Amino acid sequence: MITISLKPLWHKKILYIIIYFDNSSEVHNYIKSFPDVKWSFTYKTFYVKSYKGAISDLFKYFRRKKWYVNYSEFITKKNESEESSKKNLSIINKLPPLSADQITEMNKFKRWLEQKRFSANTVDTYVEVTSLFIRYINLKQITNISVRSIEQFNYDFIFNAKKSVSYQNQCISGIKHYFTFKDIDIEPLEIKRPDKDKKLPNVLSKSEIKTLLDNIQNIKHKTLLSLVYSAGLRIGEALTLKPNNIDYERRLIHIKAAKGRKDRYTLLSSSIIPLLHTYINHYNPKKHLFEGRNGEPYTQVSARQVLKQALQRANITKYATLHTLRHSFATHLLESGTDIRYIQELLGHNSPKTTMIYTHVSSTNLMDIKNPFDTL
Repeated sequence: MITISLKPLWHKKILYIIIYFDNSSEVHNYIKSFPDVKWSFTYKTFYVKSYKGAISDLFKYFRRKKWYVNYSEFITKKNESEESSKKNLSIINKLPPLSADQITEMNKFKRWLEQKRFSANTVDTYVEVTSLFIRYINLKQITNISVRSIEQFNYDFIFNAKKSVSYQNQCISGIKHYFTFKDIDIEPLEIKRPDKDKKLPNVLSKSEIKTLLDNIQNIKHKTLLSLVYSAGLRIGEALTLKPNNIDYERRLIHIKAAKGRKDRYTLLSSSIIPLLHTYINHYNPKKHLFEGRNGEPYTQVSARQVLKQALQRANITKYATLHTLRHSFATHLLESGTDIRYIQELLGHNSPKTTMIYTHVSSTNLMDIKNPFDTL
């Protein structure tokens, strides 16, 4: 019996399904007929981009020929993930609930964090992890909080749950802020904060940016993504913009209360002005430059969906997020010779070290290096 083996392959944070098969012209031609299948010269076989229901579709497709389909690697990985999730949920469910007084205390802690002007996401994370920590010491019947109890909590509920390094650092910060809020004095808290992975940002080329924008028909969607790229905006900054933040005469955009509660100015492209005027005349936004239904601010979920659909229409398979447009803006400025200090100001970075990462992404200097392979 002919055997078809389906195996996972991660490439640039995108999951693909590799299709290994018995080498015959019949199988080869049949696989070629599957929608959106492509040939990999690296793996010498066919592959498709994974999507919800992809394994089921492939299984049914090959079973029509009564071929055996082996997709065990996907079952194993799914089961491992589910078991890990169930284990973590089981541990959390064992924790006793907060008492009425502790719930009141958490509400006060939340208001205290909000008055410190932390972002809504940060407040929610700090309250969530602190609540788990309080429930944990209730379970362990700990009366005197020590570094050891915090380390054990960190291991049980963050490390074992395979939370990200960023989340772990947020948790440590959240508990520390709770101690400040409660005026709890303990021995110095010296939990080693893990270093974040030093990953380089993904960047789209200028031609990819142009192709992306050219494939957007909806004027609101096109204006939003064009503005995010052309001004190097965080998506949160773009969605809180107001029409009067645009200074057409000076070719500047006033970003108010951005990350770190800082104001700054960034560039307004001359080429985007006609598009902005057309968009504003058509949609007539009132409070926010980009509004959803009933005048509410446009949501980040909707913006992410806009980008996803645009990438698909443009046939761009490179991994990209809304923040990739900001990374691309900075990298293209650097490649065009803009001083790194100006890029830092435009992006609103506190430290030049943050902006320096784009020197590792820029291809300007790398293109001048002669590859030794070319001289063989």
